[in-house]
Amino acid sequence: RPAVAFAAVESVGPKVSGELIKTAFTPWAAPSACMFYMWSALRMAVRAGGVISLIHDVLLTTLGFSCNDTVVVFDRVRENLIKYKTRPLLDLMNLTCNESLSRTIMTAVTTGIALTATLIFGGDVIRDFVIAMLWGVIVGCYSTIYVAKNIVLWLAVKRDWSKPGPSEKAPGEDIPAAFRDAP
Repeated sequence: RPAVAFAAVESVGPKVSGELIKTAFTPWAAPSACMFYMWSALRMAVRAGGVISLIHDVLLTTLGFSCNDTVVVFDRVRENLIKYKTRPLLDLMNLTCNESLSRTIMTAVTTGIALTATLIFGGDVIRDFVIAMLWGVIVGCYSTIYVAKNIVLWLAVKRDWSKPGPSEKAPGEDIPAAFRDAP
């Protein structure tokens, strides 16, 4: 029978437990802050589209990147609702997306360039993280362009909730309550 020798004995004390709690909480701090920002900056129906888009992004590590882009697109929607009062909401959303598309793509490309340089010159220690971030920038760009505004359309946001739906009314509608300035 061979003798068993212990090379080292380790125990987990309260200090390590505290660090584990802190590292478990930290990843939720940024998403919570972004959701609070989106919740305070946007109206109810638009909030739902933005928050669902954020959940989509958190699952794919892109929260900070996409949060700003989503708010910029919805802010442009609000401006276009004032500018084009008779345009159908679907057409207005597509116009808004086309107007902000170059900004979204330029932001993604410049971020991608910096991440690619970090991938090439950063070394093995951060390579996996940079690859995840590059993927996150791509998904965040996709989310900004396709996910958030389509969820708002899917929720059937109207220009004015006190009036009948789009098939029941004539052009000349006001800005949807969902896109009015937050109280």
